[in-house]
Amino acid sequence: MDLNRKTAYEVLLDVEKNQAYSNLSLNNFIEKNKPDSPAFVRELVYGVLENKILLDHILSQLVPSGLKKVKKQDLTLLRMGVYQLMSMNSVPEYAAVNETVNMAKIFARGRERFVNGVLRGYTKKRDQLVMPDKEADLAEYLSVMYSAEKWIVKLWLDAYGAEDTEAILEASNRTPELTVRTNLLKTGRTELKSMLEGQGFEVSETLESPRGLIVKGSGLLNTDAYRDGLFSVQDEASMLASEALDAKPGDFVIDVCAAPGGKSFATAEMMSDEGKVCSMDIYEHKLKLMETQAKRTGITNIELICHDSTEALAEFAEKADKVLADVPCSGLGVIRRKPEIKYKGNEELQELIERQAKILAAASTYVKPSGTLVYSTCTINPAENQLQTEKFLYSNGDFEKVEERQLFPTMGIDGFYICKMVRKQV
Repeated sequence: MDLNRKTAYEVLLDVEKNQAYSNLSLNNFIEKNKPDSPAFVRELVYGVLENKILLDHILSQLVPSGLKKVKKQDLTLLRMGVYQLMSMNSVPEYAAVNETVNMAKIFARGRERFVNGVLRGYTKKRDQLVMPDKEADLAEYLSVMYSAEKWIVKLWLDAYGAEDTEAILEASNRTPELTVRTNLLKTGRTELKSMLEGQGFEVSETLESPRGLIVKGSGLLNTDAYRDGLFSVQDEASMLASEALDAKPGDFVIDVCAAPGGKSFATAEMMSDEGKVCSMDIYEHKLKLMETQAKRTGITNIELICHDSTEALAEFAEKADKVLADVPCSGLGVIRRKPEIKYKGNEELQELIERQAKILAAASTYVKPSGTLVYSTCTINPAENQLQTEKFLYSNGDFEKVEERQLFPTMGIDGFYICKMVRKQV
């Protein structure tokens, strides 16, 4: 059995059955199985995840009894087979079918004839398969075409219209580039760029953040430059959220939802490791991981506090020069990194919005007069973003908005919302 496909199958089944995060599951199974082509594994896994609704729409036309009674093992194999036949031009048709059937003999015993029949049916009927009528039901068409839950499509249609919604959906299915943040405590962007290029990487500068580099090539995290803390992996949009704080050496900064720590470290670097960054998070094990990264990057001015940031700590009332509230969110801006987000329901969305409001209200108490408060999310949802800050500002007349940005994956970066506010001088 092909080890690459076996690894992809195990990841996809892990995501399907256990709601595992695709990026973490991929790393785990690639490390465990050591397939000879990790790139093929990633392409197949993300291809299936990014197109799951479309694949099921196709399969429902090939399985007369429908997909409800099809076991997860069988369905995972069928999705893998059809995706290879549909989109992976590097895979010969016979290989896509035969290798999937061989896997069925092990992982879906007794169902290999069924799997073979469905895949053979696709090769014969692919030109006869139909899509939803775009004119009759645009939301249904876009939901199937770009494999996103219908509530997400409707949300974006209401907020941004048909053309922009389709562009966002299309961009959310693209593979993101790897972006790193230069550690200004140890090097400069120009120097780091030259160093990485000298090691065979293709490197270009980010357009908005003065610290970011887009890097192409394998083994980046195995380099001495990474081990020595010269850079950290971070998307440019996330860097911009930190930069909106405009933290200076000597400032007292509070990051209320800090883990995994990228924004805290980015802020500490801006401060030349002077002053203090108080990084809070509700999960202690995540703060432990931040300790490791702090040592790698050489940052010493961060204090880690395990705390539920929906509640304000009285000891920090009006003490902070800058406060960052990068709150938990629906994650609709990072679908290109975690495609499983597209398939989540919205049952808990209102509860999440209420939690965001509590965190923002608590965080605001830490800001001293003339201090800065930045609220950010990695989502594209007005209810979590613009409406959230509008409600806050309406209820807190001592704050005023300075800057507000909604970033989209169509810009080549993660979807991100950033709102910079300042507490008025009393």
